[in-house]
Amino acid sequence: MKSNRLSLLAVVLFYGGLVSFNISAAGLLSDVPAGAQALSLEGEALYAADPGAGTVANLDAARAVYEADPNDADNIIWFGRRSAYAGDYRRAIEIFSEGAEKFPEDPRFYRHRGHRYISIREFEPAIADFERAVELMQGLAVTVEPDGLPNAQNIPLTTTQGNVWYHLGLAYYLQQDWPRALSAFRNGYNMGGYDDNLVSTGHWIYMILRRMGSDAEAAVALNEISADMNIIENMSYHQLCLLYKGELEIEDMMAANGDDPSNAALAYGIANYFYYNGDKQRSDELLERIVSGSSWSAFGFIAAESDLANPQR
Repeated sequence: MKSNRLSLLAVVLFYGGLVSFNISAAGLLSDVPAGAQALSLEGEALYAADPGAGTVANLDAARAVYEADPNDADNIIWFGRRSAYAGDYRRAIEIFSEGAEKFPEDPRFYRHRGHRYISIREFEPAIADFERAVELMQGLAVTVEPDGLPNAQNIPLTTTQGNVWYHLGLAYYLQQDWPRALSAFRNGYNMGGYDDNLVSTGHWIYMILRRMGSDAEAAVALNEISADMNIIENMSYHQLCLLYKGELEIEDMMAANGDDPSNAALAYGIANYFYYNGDKQRSDELLERIVSGSSWSAFGFIAAESDLANPQR
């Protein structure tokens, strides 16, 4: 990994406390080849696929609204989100950085920028952003986060606060810092919410505890998960949780692959299942299968990269 990913941190210890600095995005982004969005953890240049016509139209509309009033926080957020949906994560980071400069007390900009730092494998800045968001959201009312890509029932399932904890847990997970990842995911799980929220966070909590060797505690973590839950979006995570509970057979799930984000998540969970159940060869084969796919910004894909890059695994 590029050394400047670790040298330009957005947090420092100051008089025993955690102080966050709003460093510009340009100061934290690693160099990449022309046209690339990121470097994989193995140093391979990663390029965005061409966005569809609908995605481009949504981006154009968000840009027009932003240009009409660039000092409106929501306009900045949606311009950044639509840029990211179009695959331009680096531009999205720049836009969210503009928002953080204009609205430094609004945790949403750190939540969204941190997410896109994860997409481009900049984990330290991501963690700094989420930690800053945690500070800023203390005492604020829990707010539903509007969906940019609505589900079939058009029901927003997440909150700003829940997304901060979820993505902070993910960033620590990708660094394989299991205790901090576990703490963040548990904070998110304890917020409750829809069944989709319980299976998505429960899945990561279970995997972390298994990686930590806390098998009995991992089993207890799934006590609230059942086959009859009302799942709207996170079918893959629900299936994985049922696999962990012994209510689904591994053979029923082996069609998973890494060709789209949903399947990358499913395939990664299965790879992990093989790993902590002692079959490292099958785990590694499936991890390699995931990273041979095209959905390089999917969380399961990035997690597979992280595992393969760990020489002690």
